Amino acid sequence: MSLITSLLLLWAAVTAIFVTVMIWKSIVGLKEEDVVILDPAEANQAAEQQQIIAKVERLTIWAKRFGLASLTLLLVTGTLWMYQGFVAFNSARIP
Repeated sequence: MSLITSLLLLWAAVTAIFVTVMIWKSIVGLKEEDVVILDPAEANQAAEQQQIIAKVERLTIWAKRFGLASLTLLLVTGTLWMYQGFVAFNSARIP
């Protein structure tokens, strides 16, 4: 298996994880309220909202990491592919 094929498989896996985290984040975020006005009797709902916000923030960190990893792998793979094409073109052979 060539290096480019390995990088593309790794990129596909990282991108699939990234998409999964983004979907999970949007599903968790559906329960989040933008403005919550509660009286003291509804303090448990405030705690629940804080837990949801904390979970969304953790998922945002992971989404950023996997998104950056996906972009980096795509750029590295594309650069390597272009380099191999350039070398093959200049040496007049087909890779």
